Amino acid sequence: MERKLPNILVTGTPGTGKTTTSEMIANVTGLEQINVGDLVKSKQLHEGYLAEFDTHILDEDKLLDEMEDMVKEGGKVVDFHTCEIFPERWFDLVLVLRADTQPLYDRMEKRGYNQRKLQENIECEIMQVVLETARESYAPEIVIELQSNTIDDMDSNVDRVKQWLDAWKTQHLK
Repeated sequence: MERKLPNILVTGTPGTGKTTTSEMIANVTGLEQINVGDLVKSKQLHEGYLAEFDTHILDEDKLLDEMEDMVKEGGKVVDFHTCEIFPERWFDLVLVLRADTQPLYDRMEKRGYNQRKLQENIECEIMQVVLETARESYAPEIVIELQSNTIDDMDSNVDRVKQWLDAWKTQHLK
């Protein structure tokens, strides 16, 4: 079944601005935002809590079952730091947000991340883990790397998504 609107995945290391950018995209485009982290907590789509990393242990099967009907019709902006768990068919665009280590560190420190979680996430960003995973998991033409250091970066990224969406609609809604 052809979707009437595309689905967009916004991914990146924690602290790169996924939720803020996703909310901005939803506001500008009328697409519906799905914050996967909030969904996991509110629907208990996890197998417990890992205190060492201050995170829930995701139950991927429960999450995918929960989301399947949500994304089927299209029109969603999905926000999550892990991208490889989602079926490739779900998304028409995958945005990988990147940030320099100093603003990223400051954002995570402000959130109260413990030192181990903070260090692991900084290392992941330096090693481009999320970007490489996205490139391995999705068609290269739909994976876009975007800088997300400042509000101006975020505004520019949202403008680019709006232009992309307008072009998508022109191509698909004839």
